[in-house]
Parts: sequence; C-alpha cells; structure tokens
Amino acid sequence: MARKIPPAWRAAFMAVPRHLFIPDTVWVREEGRPVPLRRADSPERWLEACYSDEPIAVQLDDGDGSGRGYVTSSASMPSVVALMLEAAELRFGHRVLEIGTGTGFNAALIACRVGIDNTTTVEIDADLAEQAREALKNAGWPVETVAADGTQGYPPGAPYDRILSTASVYKVPYPWIEQAAPGGKVVTPWGTAFHSGALLRLYVNGDGTASGHFEGDTGFMWVRGQRPPHGAVEDRVSPEHDYAETVTDLHPYEPVGDFSASFAIGALVPGMTSTLVYDRDDPASQRYTVYLMDPGSGSWASWRIQPGPHEYVVKQHGPRSLFDELARAYQWWKEAGKPDHTRFGLTVTPDRQIVWLDDPAHPVA
Repeated sequence: MARKIPPAWRAAFMAVPRHLFIPDTVWVREEGRPVPLRRADSPERWLEACYSDEPIAVQLDDGDGSGRGYVTSSASMPSVVALMLEAAELRFGHRVLEIGTGTGFNAALIACRVGIDNTTTVEIDADLAEQAREALKNAGWPVETVAADGTQGYPPGAPYDRILSTASVYKVPYPWIEQAAPGGKVVTPWGTAFHSGALLRLYVNGDGTASGHFEGDTGFMWVRGQRPPHGAVEDRVSPEHDYAETVTDLHPYEPVGDFSASFAIGALVPGMTSTLVYDRDDPASQRYTVYLMDPGSGSWASWRIQPGPHEYVVKQHGPRSLFDELARAYQWWKEAGKPDHTRFGLTVTPDRQIVWLDDPAHPVA
C-alpha cells in the first residue's frame, strides 16, 4: 500500500495505523453480496483487510438492522484518501472542517498535518460519530468530533481554510462556501445518478462564490440527503407498462463505459440511473440489456444488446424519453471533441451551481 501513497503523505500514514480505526466487524463482498468479516473469527484476514488498498464497509443500512444489505458507510481506499488530502494542499495551522467522519481515520491524518486543535470533523450518524470519537482518542488524535448534518457545515468553527468532504454530493451545499475563508478550498467527491463521481476542488472567492475543475476518479458513499434512490430493475420496470419502441445503432460501450463520456452525460441528463443486466443463460455475456431509469418520474428505457447486426432495440416508457436524452448528450460530447472530464468545472453561487467546459464562460448544464 505504501507505494500508492504520495511521498508527502507517507509519514502521516505511518503515524496513523489504519487498523486502530476499523471496527471489529466489517463487511466484504463475496459473489456480489456483503458478508460479515469478524476480527474474532479471522484476525489475520481482518488485519489484511485493514491494510489492503481497498474500501472496507463498516455499516449496512444506516445501522437499522433491516437486512437490506446496502453499504452506507465505509473506510475509503487509502490511495484515494491520499489523493484527496494531496488535492487539499494542507499546511500546519490550517483550520480544517471534515464532512463525514466515518471511522475517524481520515480526521487523524488531517490532524497529523494541520494539528489536532485545528481539525473538526462532522458525522451525521450519532453511533458512527461516537465510535470515531473513541477511536480518535484512543489512537492519540482527539480531534473535535461533532454528531450533526455535515451539509450544514459547522458554523462555530468557521471560517475554515479547507473543507473536505468524504461523501459524494451532486448539489454542493452552500454552507460549505459560506463557512470557507476567502482564498480557501472545498474538496469533495462529486457525482450524478448516472456517473460514480470525480474529485472536485473549488476555490472560494471573496464574493460568495466558488469555482474549480474536476479531477481524479473518486467514488464515495453519498451524503444521506442526496442519495440516488435504491431499487432494482424489477421495482421500476413492469411488463404491464406501455412503451414506444425504436431501433438504434448506438452501442453502450462508450456512452455508458467511457469515464469522461458518462461523466458528461450524467451532468447533462439529471436524475437518470443505469443498470446493466446480463442474460443468465449466456455464459459469454454477449447478450444483455442496459436499463435507464428515472425513479422521480417513473420513466425507463431498455436498450437491448446482442450479437449480430448493429441494430439494437430500445423501448421507452414514461414522460421522459431517457434513451433519447442520453443519445443527445452523447452526441454533444462527441461534437465537443470528446473532452476529458478534467476539462469540466463547476461554479457555485448562493442560488445555483453551473457545470462548464474549460471556462466558466462556457456553461453546459
């Protein structure tokens, strides 16, 4: 793992042992489902998980015991943690607010760089906040840990030189901009229902606005108030639904599979999710269906892919023609020269946020 940590952060990672922050019971994925891994049952495997460069699920279903099996909190990949910390350009003495305490590991790393008294971390889940508070204290990094909704920031400690979120957002909460000092930075994963996410680094101006470019690939848990709705295809698509049927020669390889293409489409087509379902009787996985769904309007589209002539059947249901919207957004991306996602940026004002290409003067969504 050390080889994947930037040199400037290796000393901090050595000073903050990750296993001190990992709960005794975590969940690992096997055959597509999270299964418990208990330290008491398999201490060597548990410790190996702690020091792998992989995310570790530390909570399911917001801790409600429902058994639905949705991961709702995780210890992020150390290499991705380091990527975000490096992007924040932390210096000793910076006042830092972290959104999404989780295990407390990231807060300890921040404190190692800027100082314990300069670090505040906020966690919406009271149980997770208490566990992290104890872990931070026991590990020797007793930073201020607040149980509250991090999308509201933490006004008592403002202004902050840096605000770091370890949970993804689509709508950047304006309190983060208000509570950052002029010249400060807000660093957060940013995603859409269609695209897992990229790192966003905003520079805060003195006029109540902030602006910056998107950077690396960073998929995180969502802040709770902005999660895309859960639900399987069977919950959204019914055989009883009426639909319009068309044929297309567009294959999903690029609009769905290409990182930058899907980033642009997600920004241009709000609220649309995608799911790929392989035919169970096709071991070669050459036959599958891409489902596009908008839970808000009940709209869906199915995009059927199979070997043979490049003519794929598309069915669309509901007030939105989701495949048509995707195709238009993809065509725009191609005509723009297939720009990399790092050419896009975001500007946040008191009443709106605007996605742009290359320069804030060129808004696209």
